[in-house]
This record gives sequence, structure tokens and C-alpha cells, in this order.
Amino acid sequence: MGEISGVLAAVLSSGLGGTSIGATRYLVGSLDPLAIGSFRFGIGFLLLLPLTLLRGDRWPGRGDWAAATGLGILFFALFPILFNASLIFTTAARGALALSTLPLLSLVIGAALGAEALSWRKSIGVVIATFGVAVALLSDLTSAPSGAWRGDLLMMAAALCMALYGIWSKPLIRRSGPIAFTTMSMAAGAACLILLSYIRSSFAPVAGFGAPQWLAAFYLGAFGAALTFYLWAFALERTTPTRVAISVTVNPITASLVGAWLLNEPLRWNLAAGIVAVFAGIWIATTAGRRAQAARVPASGQA
Repeated sequence: MGEISGVLAAVLSSGLGGTSIGATRYLVGSLDPLAIGSFRFGIGFLLLLPLTLLRGDRWPGRGDWAAATGLGILFFALFPILFNASLIFTTAARGALALSTLPLLSLVIGAALGAEALSWRKSIGVVIATFGVAVALLSDLTSAPSGAWRGDLLMMAAALCMALYGIWSKPLIRRSGPIAFTTMSMAAGAACLILLSYIRSSFAPVAGFGAPQWLAAFYLGAFGAALTFYLWAFALERTTPTRVAISVTVNPITASLVGAWLLNEPLRWNLAAGIVAVFAGIWIATTAGRRAQAARVPASGQA
């Protein structure tokens, strides 16, 4: 049940992450990537901190502070800079598609670092889910805006940051509470973003914000940061980095829906076909090894 709850939390986190791509795409025309990241993770930290204190969760030990801070800068500072900058050049749907290279990156890096075993079933699930994303957004690929490749490369670099965070943070999260670890890491990243934004005067356009911009900024902080990354940490505590990462293939589906609603980006029949393939891939990858595990239980009992 712990494994299943971890996968479900990762899927919900990725779904919310897709809506955050649409909201970021909405804001990126009036605010630079540093300021958007400052709002997103600054608000997220302010919401997570009282929750962590009320729950009395276990904070990372003193020996893990440096690692938690470093991972926080990687994931909650460098990642959002690359993520937000990519959406200057590309659409919400294409950005989400590029981010969906995360499962493949996690699979390859995790195997190279010895973080988890590479199985055929898991590999097939990742490939099918990624193929589902391509099918869902095939029409968008044929009508890409000029210079969209820059955004695609930036988003793939963001996915690399996310893959490394998922692999390196897993043992640290197990030694502390998922909310406490996420809160500490988010604080480090948010502090960097706010400092850089202040130096570059990135908050100047905020004076002209209307209600829609403030709502988008608050949504990014409350749902795109606090809830999304709490669920991500919760999932990493309970299942493998690749099984968590594969859930990001849900991301383009919600990103496409929000992009169609906020930005009038087109929706086509490919979306429905892609959804089927995405969830088929998730099922294949997340059920890997259960039969083998069940087969080992009787054998150990006989011994």
C-alpha cells in the first residue's frame, strides 16, 4: 500500500505541475523567470513551514544540512530558472513534452549511479508513457513557434536537475520527514531566487499587477510549489525515483488543458490517445517486480 500511495501522490503532483506550466506561461510575459520562481517558492515555503511545525515532523539532521541546502539550490533555484526561461520561447504543451524526458533521464542516471536496478519491464513502461506524450502532442510539434527549440533544450536541462534531485534526495528524505526536508530545501532555493531578483530589480513589474496576475502567482505558490512538491517528496519516500519520475508524463496532459483554457492553445484528438498510452506506461512501470516479489515470499518461507 505504501508503494501504491507513493505512485498516486507522484501522479497527482505531476498533474498539478502541468497546471503550473500553464500558469507560468501566463505570467512569463509580464515577469522574468527569477521573479516568478521567487513568488512560487517563496509562497510555497511560507505555506509549508507552519504545516511542518504543527505536525512536529523530523527535520534533517545537522549532518544533512549541507546536502539539503545544495539540493534545494539545484531544484528550487536552478530548476525554476531553467523551467521559467524555457516558457519564454515555447508553448505550455511543448514545454511539458520536453520535461517528460525526466523518466528516461532518471532511469539512465539512476542505473549509472547504482541508485536502482534497471529492469526490462520498467524500461518498457517508461518508453510507452513517453511515446504516449508524443502522441498526445504530435500536432503541437508540427506547428511549433519560431525558436521553440531553445525552450525545449532549457526544459530538458530543467528535467536533468529534477532527475538528479529525485535520486540524491531519496536517502535524505528517508532520514527525515518529507514535508520537513522539502521545506528546508525550498527555503534555500527561494532565498537564492529572492536575492537574485532583488539584485536584478526583477520585482519592478509587480507594481502593475492586476487581480489575474496575483491569482496566478498565488496559485503557483500554493498548488505549484507547496502541494506539488510535498506530494513529490511523499512519493520519493515510498517508491523508487524512476517510478516517481514516470508520473511526469501526466504533466503534458494537464499543461495542454490549462494552455487551451488560458492561452487558447489548440486541443486535438491526439490528447485522448496519449492519455491511454501514458497511463498504460505508468501501470507497466509501477507494477514491475511485484510478481517476482510474490514468488520470493513462498520460497523464503520454505527455507
